[in-house]
Amino acid sequence: MPWVLHVDLDQFIAAVEVLRRPELAGRPVIVGGRGDPTERAVVSTASYEARAFGVGSGMPLRIAARKVPDAVILPVDQEAYLEASETVMATLRAQPEAVVQVLGWDEAFVGIETENPEAYARHLQAVVFERTQLHCSVGIGDTLVRAKVATAFGKPAGVFRLTDENWLDVMGSRPTKELWGIGSKVSARLATLGIQTVAELAASDPQSLVPEFGPKMGPWYAQLGRGDGSSTVDDTPWIAHGHSRETTFQRDLTDSAQVDDAVRQLTARVLEDVVADGRPVVGLTLKVRYAPFVTKTHARKIPETFDRNEILSRALDLAAGIEPGRPIRLLGLRAEMPMPDEARKGHTPTRSGW
Repeated sequence: MPWVLHVDLDQFIAAVEVLRRPELAGRPVIVGGRGDPTERAVVSTASYEARAFGVGSGMPLRIAARKVPDAVILPVDQEAYLEASETVMATLRAQPEAVVQVLGWDEAFVGIETENPEAYARHLQAVVFERTQLHCSVGIGDTLVRAKVATAFGKPAGVFRLTDENWLDVMGSRPTKELWGIGSKVSARLATLGIQTVAELAASDPQSLVPEFGPKMGPWYAQLGRGDGSSTVDDTPWIAHGHSRETTFQRDLTDSAQVDDAVRQLTARVLEDVVADGRPVVGLTLKVRYAPFVTKTHARKIPETFDRNEILSRALDLAAGIEPGRPIRLLGLRAEMPMPDEARKGHTPTRSGW
């Protein structure tokens, strides 16, 4: 019988750091920024010991340091995490007849035909640990959604199965925000419609959600409530729709010349990533975070172009929409690109174009 397994590495980044520093095992470990809580940065991940104190991803590093005064705070080392991730994914792909769909550094779907999915899940945990010394949890499902949601019940280092048979028994009374694909904002909007639990969402008429969420998203949210959806694991390599970079400034920017200089630097960094793809830029989004923590975005579609001067000019045009004199703590720039099949219909970049 075909099954979907969701393999999720436990406290991945923190676990990689503990492997490099065994003396940190059992201690609260926080990874973020340059490892300095006096600087502006956020938590990338925290060990389970740190999470017990309420530390979570995205939390300002200084607040995390206050919550856990004796925590070990380490800088982000992306190369180390990428290397560990590639070893894990290669290990999964090496399993006979397994189809692997990578979701990120620390998680992947595995499609497999087996009569005993729990035994196969334990096998995956064993081979991953043997190769990397990293633990993972595995969710088993008859759809991608159910497998993904099941993993949370298996953590840490466990296995859990969710199928059509036990979906509502396990998930029915839980709030809708616990579903994969539904965050706090969507959950709050569902609550205004009288839908607060997964069971209520599962029982809803998909068309009744259309006025609030639209003809595509409304029925999709109803489908999530039932745990339904695709059961096909797709191993097609993931291709980015765009590339983005952002910078958190240790001192707020208040001068327009500083802002323009920062946008120029961001554009140069983004274009380094875009060049490697060989696809044109078709849209730009400038992310602005004003002090203390108000975020706004300025986006614009642009004519398909490979010209870096044109792209810089368009980025600076977006920067002109920033409120003059208002302190800025973060700037980010994202360049949107057409997918490969679409890009091939356009022009081919030349060496001089970049």
